[in-house]
Amino acid sequence: MKKKQPTRSVIESAHQIWLAGLGAFAKAEAEGGKFFEALIREGQKVESRTRKVAEHKVEEVKDKVREVKEKASDTLESVEQAVEDRITRVLLRLGVPTNDDVRQLIRSVEELSANIRQLKRD
Repeated sequence: MKKKQPTRSVIESAHQIWLAGLGAFAKAEAEGGKFFEALIREGQKVESRTRKVAEHKVEEVKDKVREVKEKASDTLESVEQAVEDRITRVLLRLGVPTNDDVRQLIRSVEELSANIRQLKRD
């Protein structure tokens, strides 16, 4: 019987180890689910906060882009006006008539043509 006792002791130890493993697995499964759910809740909170911050930053960037577009548009208009003014001055220096000069000339020619037609009738 002395041989059976050590074998029985090993079997009992192995069985206790097996039971401890099952218990640990069951405990980890029960606690793991709660831990996983807690992680999900924390993740949702972080996502909500970061989404709000991101949306706020996106709005700030959109506002800045609008401001830059407006300034660029104003600057472009100023540059266009400055170029137009310079071209007009250069053309005047060269003696090129303006649109108003050409319109006045057309009116004068039309008046002269009307007068000539009138004189031919008389």
